[in-house]
Amino acid sequence: MKKTVILFALAISILSCNKTSETKEFKTAYIDTAKLMEESTEAKDIEAKYKDKSKVMGNQLEVEVARWKSDAANFQKNAQANGMAWAQQKGAELQKREQELSYAQEAMLRQLQQESGVELDSVIKTYKNTIKEYGKEKGYDYIYGTGETATVLYAKDSYDITKDIIKIVNDKYKSSAKKEEKTEDKAEAKK
Repeated sequence: MKKTVILFALAISILSCNKTSETKEFKTAYIDTAKLMEESTEAKDIEAKYKDKSKVMGNQLEVEVARWKSDAANFQKNAQANGMAWAQQKGAELQKREQELSYAQEAMLRQLQQESGVELDSVIKTYKNTIKEYGKEKGYDYIYGTGETATVLYAKDSYDITKDIIKIVNDKYKSSAKKEEKTEDKAEAKK
């Protein structure tokens, strides 16, 4: 019985030594997503577009606020001279306009956030597809993201492919902008 157990153990150890190791090393990399968004031309263009739009909309609102402030100053000057009934009526009108201005400002901010959010979501979707294509092309098993929502706590700098992805997305954006310009030029030439 002892001999059988020893022979069985010896057979198992010989068989286990002959097995080849099936461990596979994975090719991994990471992208600093915050840096990608900061340095991509398309994201910068969208940000600039909405800053400009915000200024234009803000200027329109500032004109209304200045008019309201002027009316409020006139109200204070004329309140005693025109009587209590007039003061109550004008005071209510001024409060209503102030509230409308506040609502207009909130609506403007919501509109800008919603519009820019839709464009940025589209850009992010495009970038994800670009990263996926890049990963397949370069043979990566995993590409992680770091940045504001960190999924990688540590990685060697040699695994950072952020610059490569920024170059790719910027080149794609430039080439699509050139195609749009050519299409616009052709349309103008036909006129």
